[in-house]
Amino acid sequence: MQLKHRKHGEEQPYWPAGPFKIRLPFVHYRWETAEMIQALIMFVVSLSAIPLLETYLGLPYDVALAYVVVCGIGFMLPALLGVPMVPGWITPAVPVVLVFLGDFEPGPEAIQALFALQFLVFLIFFFLGVTGLGRKLVHLVPNSLQAGIIIGAGIAAITGEIQEGGNLAETPISLIIGMLVAIFMLFSLAFRRWVEHHPWVKRIANYGMVPGMIIAILVAWAVGEYPRPDIEWGITQPNFAEMWHYLPFAVGFPGPQVFLMAIPTAIIAYVIAFGDILVGRSLMSRVDHLRPDEHIDYNTNRIHNVTALRNFMHAFLAPYPGLAGPIWTAVTATMAERYKNGRNAMESIYSGGGTFWITGFIALFVLPLVSMFQPVLPIALSLTLLLTGYICLMVGIEQTRTTAERGVAGTMAVVLAVYGAGWGLAAGVVLYYLVQKQNLLGREPAPVDDTAGEEHGESSKET
Repeated sequence: MQLKHRKHGEEQPYWPAGPFKIRLPFVHYRWETAEMIQALIMFVVSLSAIPLLETYLGLPYDVALAYVVVCGIGFMLPALLGVPMVPGWITPAVPVVLVFLGDFEPGPEAIQALFALQFLVFLIFFFLGVTGLGRKLVHLVPNSLQAGIIIGAGIAAITGEIQEGGNLAETPISLIIGMLVAIFMLFSLAFRRWVEHHPWVKRIANYGMVPGMIIAILVAWAVGEYPRPDIEWGITQPNFAEMWHYLPFAVGFPGPQVFLMAIPTAIIAYVIAFGDILVGRSLMSRVDHLRPDEHIDYNTNRIHNVTALRNFMHAFLAPYPGLAGPIWTAVTATMAERYKNGRNAMESIYSGGGTFWITGFIALFVLPLVSMFQPVLPIALSLTLLLTGYICLMVGIEQTRTTAERGVAGTMAVVLAVYGAGWGLAAGVVLYYLVQKQNLLGREPAPVDDTAGEEHGESSKET
């Protein structure tokens, strides 16, 4: 199903292109049926940005759909250019971005403000990627601060959904059932044993969080938490011609004052995205050693460059409340779980991610699918946020090795979730120097894992 094949233990074939590694479906990797089916359901999450675009930017539905199509093009770039993760938004930053946009009138003002924010996010990623500082930053940041960023992002994602006024309060039955099904299928040790002993269970497990999403939608329709769809036939018609009137070229570019107002939110968004990069690195390291047949090139500078390119494209062609983030944590985790099952299950980490978003982009034009999922768009976004939070907590806690690291990371995470990324990062740095530093002026000795004698669960042993 592909023209180029890799030898055992080598990296997946590619065409070199400067800092990027180009891979095309059917040329450099095979088409994955399981990821294709997942994408035909999970693409609905990208559609869930439409209500945000309508409310905060004042876009008509067909123009908002055109924005989503531009976003879909961006989603295909990482697998094309050599990034092994499934990309998404900077999801935990969405509430912060919406608070920022709330200070501007929907329409030209809000579009200009979002352009300023997304352009600043592009500059941060571009500078750190081109200079190579992004790669160094990952290794220079202490382990406790890395864990604190990840855990804090997870807490923020979960609390945003379960607090008063969140979607869980509005539609508790469907979201709780869908969330429990998804977590059980993705992370349960009992379900993992079922997969090992029952082929039909293994086939269901191949579809990741899709069964949880489907069950949540069916329950929502059954109990009346969401209206049933009015399915239409044909091809969707994003209004690209009208979209021009809602871009910075038409509404005008923001002044210096707007850029100054956007700086704190841009920094917060990068700090959260930096946590996403750490989560992605942790997820890849958890599965890389289990698949000796493929070498995964997890290049932090390349991730920064590709994410910068996507944010640049968005800023000028479709300013986006979700921004462009390096990883869709929930889907990347489900893909990594299936990747563990060997080359027959998923030929390459790139074949999974590439197939997923190419299918998701095509699905945006399939009107029966779009119209069927339109009434339940909030469910898709909420399940993604809740699963993202769970995975961030799991990965962040696993990353801490000592009681001191856990104390610093946990406190930093709470401050970050409650007061924002800036205050959280400041609290983490202060606590790191007060609690962990043994030599204020010199090199730190390697930390001793004080859990070495404790009993660990199966998931800890795997890492």
